[in-house]
Amino acid sequence: MESNSIDSIVTDPPYELGFMGKAWDRTGISYNVGMWKEVFRVLKPGGFLLSFGGTRTYHRMACAVEDVGFEIRDMVEWMYGSGFPKSLNIGKAIDKLQGNEREVIGEKKLWGHNAGSGAGSFSKNEYEGQTGIVRLEPLTKGNSEWEGWGTALKPAHEPICMARKPLSEKTVAENVLKWGTGGINVDGCRVEHDEDLSIERAGKTLDTRDQGWGFKGVSRGNQGRFPANLIHDGSDEVMELFPNTKSGEMNSVAKARQYNTYGKMYKRRVTNPASEGSAARFFYCAKASKSEREAGCEDLEKRFVRRDDGQPFGMNTNQYRPDGSERKPIPPRHNNHPTVKPIALMRYLCRLVTPPGGAILDPFMGSGSTGVAAELEGFRFIGIDQDKEAFDIACGRMAGGKEEKTCTMTV
Repeated sequence: MESNSIDSIVTDPPYELGFMGKAWDRTGISYNVGMWKEVFRVLKPGGFLLSFGGTRTYHRMACAVEDVGFEIRDMVEWMYGSGFPKSLNIGKAIDKLQGNEREVIGEKKLWGHNAGSGAGSFSKNEYEGQTGIVRLEPLTKGNSEWEGWGTALKPAHEPICMARKPLSEKTVAENVLKWGTGGINVDGCRVEHDEDLSIERAGKTLDTRDQGWGFKGVSRGNQGRFPANLIHDGSDEVMELFPNTKSGEMNSVAKARQYNTYGKMYKRRVTNPASEGSAARFFYCAKASKSEREAGCEDLEKRFVRRDDGQPFGMNTNQYRPDGSERKPIPPRHNNHPTVKPIALMRYLCRLVTPPGGAILDPFMGSGSTGVAAELEGFRFIGIDQDKEAFDIACGRMAGGKEEKTCTMTV
């Protein structure tokens, strides 16, 4: 590939954790300075890199990115509620080791079509209105001093490294004029809202849309809140993490004074009726569609997610872990890639760092979520992956189910 030919890099490299027994997730490629050196070379001066990382290994990936010459500009947090804790129940493991009996204290339900195989959800709401199997499992409790202890937290976020190749020109403005890169698309990624953000001061109503606050309004076009370095999926689990903010009316001390500290001295009473609600509204919400994962892959055979030893997750022979706890197998599907990002999230990230009509490179294409996002946003896209099966899935998704595929493969 030509040097200085790519406008942005948006990618989701391996987290180097050996996820689901996959060999490609423990090669060390994400820490490979030589690989990131090539990414640096093909990116235009001022071009941005957005690279996902795992919470345990992000630092090593970010260090490699920085070592080749990138400037680390920020870290974007992607928060979600779908993560499942891969934690060992230490009390249960000790009871099994010592042959201790455990008390049955109740039962839990698995809902949905895959409950019979142990792959159902613990949430009834996720399967509301669907007909499916309900499976009951016993809840047990031991008397060991280690009862209630585990080995891991529930995953709820992934960090995204935001880095920029140094400018070749003296200023950002000059670099943008020469290369089209160097900045981020702030107005194109504002957080939309429909709140009345006017405030009342000294008996007058001031519309914050015309006061440089950067909110949605006529004077500044169809704007929203300034994009932040946090994105969430709007799930119930995530929404519960955000506090509910109260009214913005002045406190008692300010009311007693009723004067400005600086500038013109006039009585005032400030209220902001729109400042009540969940603080989640200040951040972009990238909700995933339930059908987007399989879209365009209907012609592909349904397959299990398989380990490198060929054992599919979901077979009875591999249903239990060595400690006796049950695995939650993944049912077969058309798109059987184990790590698929929401298209809404990838569209937002592509739009944030890519100039209009620009070219995006994804060196770890996987099932093609970045490619689908790039196509929907009107960008050019180059994707690279070592797995022919993943490549076929990506082609199907990017073609959107059309018979004519737009992908070509270079060996």
